[in-house]
Amino acid sequence: MAYLAPVEFVTKMVDAGESKLFMSTRDTLIRAYMAGAILALSAAFAITVNVNTGNPLVGALLFPVGFCLLYLLGFDLLTGVFTLVPLAVLDKRPGATWSGVMRNWSLVFAGNFAGAITVAVFMSIILTFGFTEPPNAVGQKLGTIGEGRTLGYAAHGAAGMLTLFIRGVMCNWMVSTGVVAAMMSTTVSGKVIAMWMPILVFFYMGFEHSIVNMFLFPAGLMLGGQFTFMDYLLWNELPTVVGNLVGGLTFVGATLYSTHYKTAPRRAIA
Repeated sequence: MAYLAPVEFVTKMVDAGESKLFMSTRDTLIRAYMAGAILALSAAFAITVNVNTGNPLVGALLFPVGFCLLYLLGFDLLTGVFTLVPLAVLDKRPGATWSGVMRNWSLVFAGNFAGAITVAVFMSIILTFGFTEPPNAVGQKLGTIGEGRTLGYAAHGAAGMLTLFIRGVMCNWMVSTGVVAAMMSTTVSGKVIAMWMPILVFFYMGFEHSIVNMFLFPAGLMLGGQFTFMDYLLWNELPTVVGNLVGGLTFVGATLYSTHYKTAPRRAIA
């Protein structure tokens, strides 16, 4: 069948988490690097579409192409491993430990960041003819995105930090739903359709994705954005990472695991 029932795809989630947990350092870094690079390129593509069409919905409709490609190629995003890898520990798979989970998360973070930074440098060169001209309209947009989503939050203090965190939670609720939805189908077309829907929601709604931001904000700094690297870390990246972790693990991973894999006893008939 092309569709897997929840009990079947949740089993695949736990197996995938175990596989990623015990993957070699080399393979983990390579897969994370490529995932960060492909997602960054997809973000650059979507923003270019937004600027050229003046319609953010068009860019949001097209952005998921990068996510679908990296998933089908077997690459790993931090948002995905946040959701899947802990399931191996919760299921008490042999050798699965929280220290191993932290190792995986750290390696994927590093790989994603390196891949996203690579594309940020490449796109900054393209948008400025090798830094010999002022950034074009797309480059200027990248700079203003970074300002609004760092200093804009900072201007609201604790309320801004709360808003940033919740946007991170909501983002990985959707993104991890996309990861899981792809496991529902055994066909490429089914996987793509299932992934496309929640990724479209996250991007159009302006939720905060830690790996997309690894591209947007460094690129914005290179293209003249009026904020600092510390602004980016403190008022976006780090709170977004925490929000992504909470959103993916609680609203997707632990929820599906607890109700479809470790189901509660059936209620007795009176």
